Amino acid sequence: MGKKPPHLSDVEAARYPPPPPPTFHVPQPRLWFPWLRLLGAIEKDLVVDQNEVWRLFSCMFLHAGVVHLLANMFSLLFIGVRLEKEFGFLRIGFLYMLSGFGGSLMSILHLKESASKKVSVGASGALFGLLGAMLSELLTNWSIYANKCAALASLLIIVGLNLAVGFLPRVDSSAHIGGFLAGFFLGFVLLMRPQYGYVNRKYIPPGYDVKRKSKYKCCQYFFLVMSVIVLLVGYAYGLAKLYKEKSQAKFRFLDSYPR
Repeated sequence: MGKKPPHLSDVEAARYPPPPPPTFHVPQPRLWFPWLRLLGAIEKDLVVDQNEVWRLFSCMFLHAGVVHLLANMFSLLFIGVRLEKEFGFLRIGFLYMLSGFGGSLMSILHLKESASKKVSVGASGALFGLLGAMLSELLTNWSIYANKCAALASLLIIVGLNLAVGFLPRVDSSAHIGGFLAGFFLGFVLLMRPQYGYVNRKYIPPGYDVKRKSKYKCCQYFFLVMSVIVLLVGYAYGLAKLYKEKSQAKFRFLDSYPR
């Protein structure tokens, strides 16, 4: 059945999640630095030279101290639980992991370009992905919400303030941006809901001739297709840029091969 517009208080409460804590660049002299490297933190040499791609996922489960861990869990409690109740564990879990991967990919590209020896840990890329998905979910399911402009404005302000945290020292802003962009486009793919007024055929009694609306609008299908294309191109471009130099060095003999 179509989802009725929620109460205004529900919409406003859902649009004020606490800001995700930043993803930290951890300097080398710290005592926990060897342990973070061992457990799966992002480091340019290990990811690129040693082909340890799994670190792009494992870094989401590591944190630079107890305060960082508790802050991430607090944010996940208020952002993730609300989305999981509405869309289910599988969709939000898939969204969380792919958003975190997008943030990690942007982070390792930044470390590679800056030739930094720092490591990056934290789940903020995935949490910013959830914020991005909330924004795209509001846009793609626009017709079912009450007080749309207020909800959109409040969410944009929250997102802007959270992204501004990336300018603080030792904060990995590239992970925040990458995770937010990945989550924004993933929201168009994973968080589509039937338009208001849609009635499932199984709820129509036999013999009733009811004019049924299509399940999704044309604009929802358009955003779905475009988002899938952008995500595939983005992930492919990031991985290609990350391993381009290594591939050229590995197959250098092809440069002298006669054509």
